[in-house]
Amino acid sequence: MKDWIKAARLRTLPLSLSGIIMGSFIAKWKLYGEGGTWDWKIFALALLVTLLYQILSNYANDYGDGVKGTDAKRINEAEARAVASGRITAKQMKNAVIIFSALSFIATIVLLYVAFIPEYMNEFYIFIGLGVASILAAIGYTVGKKPYGYMGLGDLFVFIFFGLVSVCGSYFLFTKTFSWDILLPGTAVGMMSMAVLNLNNMRDIESDRLSGKNSLALRLGFKNAMIYEMILLQLPLVLILIFFGINGFIQSQNYYVFIVMILLIPFAKLRRKIMSVKEPKELDQYLKQVGILTFTMAVLTAIGLNFFN
Repeated sequence: MKDWIKAARLRTLPLSLSGIIMGSFIAKWKLYGEGGTWDWKIFALALLVTLLYQILSNYANDYGDGVKGTDAKRINEAEARAVASGRITAKQMKNAVIIFSALSFIATIVLLYVAFIPEYMNEFYIFIGLGVASILAAIGYTVGKKPYGYMGLGDLFVFIFFGLVSVCGSYFLFTKTFSWDILLPGTAVGMMSMAVLNLNNMRDIESDRLSGKNSLALRLGFKNAMIYEMILLQLPLVLILIFFGINGFIQSQNYYVFIVMILLIPFAKLRRKIMSVKEPKELDQYLKQVGILTFTMAVLTAIGLNFFN
């Protein structure tokens, strides 16, 4: 059990929850202003679904990189990967991927049933498709003959599913409507998720070169990938600020909502520390920090919108 928990990579879970928290509590704020209702059951089920997706993704990545021999070339990390180290066999991990795919699909069905049935049948079927796409994306990063993570497309998929689908999708589950301004926080969370993936790929840039995993960081080169990282860590709070401006918080002088802006200082400190890194392996310590900052950004936004207004 200890090996399975380690393979689930619990430090990635706060990042996966951030989009659900962001989208759900923006929806709660919007519904409160319109006299609508907000369902805690939908929120709890959405959290469960995204946790299952994340664990599925982590198991699939462990399996895919393990059987392709990618992890074996990671001198500093191979011992942490279950399949590459032999603590869990490839067959066992493959079975776990199948099981979590099934669990993810079942949980998705339950969530969408609670959110949409019986009034919103068309939306129910559309979101079934999104759920299947999310499961396939979780698996396809490293598994298969042409995994998109090996073609430098990981950043794009992370942006779409961890950012736009997570935030905008969870917002729609509650409101049953789409508003263009929700793309701003969706993009903010998506960029933070890309920042985590880029850090991970920058750390593994040399071993990925040996294994043929052509991540975006490898294609850009370490120096340009660092510039890309700084952009990803600079813009999210700007996007949240624009979202507040569009929704009239600056004019109303309701400044409590800007509590999330206290993160400007830790964001600046983190960027400075990352920029000072000389060896790729030193980046590993910042992966968890970026994930926690993303989670904190979502929570503080939720607090500012719903508990001070």
